[in-house]
Amino acid sequence: MPDHTSNQQRTKALTFASALLIALLVLSGLRPYDFATWALEVAPVVIALPILWASYKRFPLTTLLYVGIFAHALVLMLGGAYTYARVPLGFQIQDWLELQRNPYDKIGHFFQGLVPALVAREILIRGQHVNGPKMLAFIVVCIVLAISATYEFVEWGVALIAGQGAEEFLGTQGDPWDTQSDMFFALIGAVTALVLFSPLQDRQIQRLTNNNDAG
Repeated sequence: MPDHTSNQQRTKALTFASALLIALLVLSGLRPYDFATWALEVAPVVIALPILWASYKRFPLTTLLYVGIFAHALVLMLGGAYTYARVPLGFQIQDWLELQRNPYDKIGHFFQGLVPALVAREILIRGQHVNGPKMLAFIVVCIVLAISATYEFVEWGVALIAGQGAEEFLGTQGDPWDTQSDMFFALIGAVTALVLFSPLQDRQIQRLTNNNDAG
């Protein structure tokens, strides 16, 4: 029997999270360092929110995935407001680890691997598109690397169109291996998702499936 009270509480929590996210999105765009960079960085948030709500009744996601998407959105908005090379948190990490550059963009690319890995894994499992945990993990990693490579193509295209003005969006900070390290951090994020969060996601998928079957 589906737990209607729990579902109602979950819907209220997601509604509050969405409202908070929209408020933070507006706040991040009030006085960004560079408006064009902000718009490019937060575009995934603007696109994802309507899709998530439009699909909520037909295909609700696990709570784990909603939390991951929320956290990823915060990373994107903070990076958009300051530009990745100027985020204060990145400078603190740079000082702590004695790095040569602000590493905040690597946090962004880590989440670019972690969250899409959870999205891909959930869709593949619930749609019964892949058999076997090893093949599932392989396909998820491939999807994440494809997304990461596509994003690097987008950055390349922006650089060609905008010329020198694309530096804030690229955030390379003079690193000739920035593209490769970006994809590597996405890979680390994907592996982290698979190793640390697969059991929890499996349990939450099972509960969602049971509720849908009971309903």
